[in-house]
Amino acid sequence: MYYGNPLLNESYNKTFINLKYCQKIKLFKTMSIINTNYPSIEDLRKKAMSKIPKFAFEYLDGGCNEDVNLHKNTNEIRDVELMPYYLSEHKGSDMRTELFGHVYDAPFGIAPVGLQGLIWPNAPEILAKAAFEHNVPFILSTVTTSSIERIAEITEGQAWFQLYHPTENRLRDDIIKRASAAECPVLVILCDVPTFGFRPRDIRNGLAMPPKMSLKNIIQVLGKPEWAMNTLIHGQPYFETLKPYMPKKLDIKQLGKFMDQTFSGRLNEEKIKPIRDMWKGKLVLKGVSNEADAQKAIRLGLDGIIVSNHGGRQLDAGESTIRPLTRIAKKYGDKITVMMDSGLRSGPDISRALASGAAFTFMGRSFMYGVAALGSKGGGHTISLLKTELQQVMEQICCKEVRDFPFHLIDKTRIKKMKKSNPLGE
Repeated sequence: MYYGNPLLNESYNKTFINLKYCQKIKLFKTMSIINTNYPSIEDLRKKAMSKIPKFAFEYLDGGCNEDVNLHKNTNEIRDVELMPYYLSEHKGSDMRTELFGHVYDAPFGIAPVGLQGLIWPNAPEILAKAAFEHNVPFILSTVTTSSIERIAEITEGQAWFQLYHPTENRLRDDIIKRASAAECPVLVILCDVPTFGFRPRDIRNGLAMPPKMSLKNIIQVLGKPEWAMNTLIHGQPYFETLKPYMPKKLDIKQLGKFMDQTFSGRLNEEKIKPIRDMWKGKLVLKGVSNEADAQKAIRLGLDGIIVSNHGGRQLDAGESTIRPLTRIAKKYGDKITVMMDSGLRSGPDISRALASGAAFTFMGRSFMYGVAALGSKGGGHTISLLKTELQQVMEQICCKEVRDFPFHLIDKTRIKKMKKSNPLGE
């Protein structure tokens, strides 16, 4: 007898999963630790909204300008459709994925997010620990609230590091040396933040640089006692990686001026060349949105690119990520490792990106929703949820391995051409 969704019915969970649902006991172990009150990223998002101050949630949740590209990212990913092959010989699916010489347990990782400690105290360490335990990559941002050294300690040197490009070569070189000393296997350099994105919510909330703590924001904090208490325990969030380079006792205005003067954000080929020469590990360019930049990355000897539009936070008039991903992967996927982030919110979304040519995917907001909703348990819960969703898709469409996803892609362009050439369908 079928008693309903196995995610929501603990009494039936084990039998159903073992016999009918996933064919693998490993998946049951993953599903069994999911908090069944939050079986989707949207559930986590709603819970996060109720637990953290409005200014922190809007910093995490919002895009730029009118949020056009923020919504277009996910909407256009969901235009991608997959073909199941139900009568094929299928003995199970395996989502393990090799990337840069390491075999990860899933084809997704945790993208870099700035000011994570503002959203939930100690968030970078919570997520780094969960990523390490689940064997998926975690990328630490230069401008988040834990240091390179601390995250390297938690992940035993497996965390990646994303570099915001400093204006001074001396500072750039020192940060890269620290990442190397911490044994970070991959350095990610960011190219899609040549300017600060225009984000109306953050401006209204005082989160533009320099930030401010208005009476309105103070009232919001008082209305979220758990967030306030945890922040009090862990202390005010700070740019921990940048501490050695900051003058002591900076006030808020001085901090804003320091950040503006220290990071240009704008990359070009001449700035990338010395980084490639200095960094002996894998080097990845994040923020690629066209074929020309992908070609330059190949010419410069980079190991990978992440097709991204910064989660719709920088250019509201730009393309969604799935469109350039499809073109770039088709043209250059055999010459460089092509990955993607921005707009992914579920296991099916991940499968759509993989079918469209991505070798690997990253998600930022989704994991932060998880931590804001569930605190120290949020990282593990979100990873388990996404693994479960992705495994179900693979089993459903009879996809044996991650590299087989493109064989399941329904090519709508080809179908349209066929209809035009033969409108009667004969």
